[in-house]
Amino acid sequence: MHNHHDVFIDAIHTKKILRIRFYSEDDGRYIERVCAPMDHAAGTRIKDGIPRYWVWDFESDKTNHSLPLREERIEYMIDTGDHFEPSSFVSWRPAWVIDRDWGQYS
Repeated sequence: MHNHHDVFIDAIHTKKILRIRFYSEDDGRYIERVCAPMDHAAGTRIKDGIPRYWVWDFESDKTNHSLPLREERIEYMIDTGDHFEPSSFVSWRPAWVIDRDWGQYS
């Protein structure tokens, strides 16, 4: 089994775009998305206390948005080798759980 966590944390630090295949409840099947890693944390709006992989979905069929993924729903997570700029989606004052060096977006 691939260690999603290590891939995810490395992608945060290197600002690498990830290709993630996961089970989508909305779609009722596995889908694949190109995403930027944001954080690994329990959500403030989701009250179950389960940490999720928070990613920015560049390919959403609606509008680009953040997506919380539970570990058990992820089939794979691959570093695409492409870089992202946090300024392309971070429009709020972040309070990340995972420390990073993203300048004003840290």
